[in-house]
Amino acid sequence: MENLKKIPKKEMKLLEPSYYQNEDVVYLAKDLLGKVIITNIDNMVTSAEIVETEAYNGINDKACHAYNNRRTKRTSAMYKRGGVAYVYICYGMHHLFNVVTGRENEPQAVLIRAVKPLDGINAMLARRKKNTLQRSLTAGPGALCQALGITKEINETPLTSELIGIYGVFNNYREDDIQISKRVGVAYAEDDALLPYRFRVKGSKWTSLAK
Repeated sequence: MENLKKIPKKEMKLLEPSYYQNEDVVYLAKDLLGKVIITNIDNMVTSAEIVETEAYNGINDKACHAYNNRRTKRTSAMYKRGGVAYVYICYGMHHLFNVVTGRENEPQAVLIRAVKPLDGINAMLARRKKNTLQRSLTAGPGALCQALGITKEINETPLTSELIGIYGVFNNYREDDIQISKRVGVAYAEDDALLPYRFRVKGSKWTSLAK
């Protein structure tokens, strides 16, 4: 973990469950930018800085899986107390990683859409079957999950576990550093598809290409 070794230990702070239980999912989606995900899966440790997120605001958000209080086997993770992983499969092939937020039985989540690779890059390249470090390695929610080894096996896993954790150790971005836009691929949500719930680090070469 060469990149993270450069950060003073006092700044290597694992985010506590109480952090995720903030009821303002839009605030958390912005605040997670600059935080670092560390995974230890299949004995391979990887880390990456979060550079793109989307907020999904519970039962009143038509783009949210739990819209209208929808409870299924898939959405059960969203009804947990904030601070666990919600991982599901999209299009039958891509794993997508979400951070569950808010209080128990108030289903909110932040989709992690892109990350900047930090450590364990060789493991990421092998998982993604790539030879060179480039944007496509971790830009896009399916790509980053594959690179970091995130699968449905860690669905509902606490984000303070040995498998996965999020640390407040890197950048704290100001409002001026953040690009805000509508979410991607949720046209079915009608007016809610236009909500400004997608957040990207301005100027980052690691965010996804979707407009």
